[in-house]
Amino acid sequence: MSCATSVHTVYDQTLAMLSGLLGKAAAHDKGDALLSAKLADDMFPLSTQVRYAGHLVPSTLNQLAGGDYTPAESDPETIAEAQTRIADLSTMLAAHLTDGWTKSDTRIEFGPGNGFNFAAEAHEYVRDWAMPNFYFHVNAAYAILRSEGLDIGKADYLPFMMKYLVPPTE
Repeated sequence: MSCATSVHTVYDQTLAMLSGLLGKAAAHDKGDALLSAKLADDMFPLSTQVRYAGHLVPSTLNQLAGGDYTPAESDPETIAEAQTRIADLSTMLAAHLTDGWTKSDTRIEFGPGNGFNFAAEAHEYVRDWAMPNFYFHVNAAYAILRSEGLDIGKADYLPFMMKYLVPPTE
């Protein structure tokens, strides 16, 4: 599987899952107030976790697919806005499914901010930076929602696995 296919599949499936979680959050008694919830005082709230997870999509496309996207610089103020952003990110991904991706052994430089700069091959960037950070923020969003009392579980986190379900044998 190519870097392009892996990135697209993981981001697309996981963004859809995050949108589903946010749909359940919108229906919860706390609704948009959940966006300010956090797991610990020194962690970012749900709104920032969603923004940072989404930030990885345009950043990765800029690094590996010749994109010229500006990630959102502010947190979503409503769950509906967060879901719109996710839908826009999915559209962005679809536009770069396979064309023009950097070869996996191409050395790239990237700086996440705070004065840090890194250089790695494209596949290392995906494996060691883009995917772990994406999952970190999505997992934090899930954990925040779960800690706020949403009735969510593994089936909500991995809904795309149902296509692989094998019926039990008798």
